Amino acid sequence: MIKYREMTEADNAVVALLVRDNLKHFNLDIPGTVYFDKELDHLSDYYGNNERRYFVIEGDNGEVIGGIGFARFEPIKDTAELQKLYLSDTAKGSGLGYELIDFIEDRMREAGYKISYLETHDNLQAAIHIYEKKGYKEIERPKEVVHSTMNRFFRKEL
Repeated sequence: MIKYREMTEADNAVVALLVRDNLKHFNLDIPGTVYFDKELDHLSDYYGNNERRYFVIEGDNGEVIGGIGFARFEPIKDTAELQKLYLSDTAKGSGLGYELIDFIEDRMREAGYKISYLETHDNLQAAIHIYEKKGYKEIERPKEVVHSTMNRFFRKEL
């Protein structure tokens, strides 16, 4: 039974490891990605308010098998950035990525956002496939991009 819940401080280490393991697997353990963000080890300090939230998914035995979040994307009015959609290897291919996007888009709408924006990379072809199937359209790179290695940008009306 899959369970969604808001991230807590106790989840910081496991979520940071999940993100870094995924990035390393796709050769994105390089500068210009979230891999080296010092905040990655303390995500619960960043999320947890109306503008920024992060959720983890627990598997059958209570272990964290994935997560997804959002934060206000200031450059575009009424826009939230879909952030850090990552799954453990055991959860990949199960359709959970699609469920997570539906879940976080509902949270974005509840928070009053009208547009979802995201950044990704060519190396993450499975993720790009999911985003496109969920209705995200590719856009030009916004000048405000923080993670310089990211090279694909998408948006969707909520």
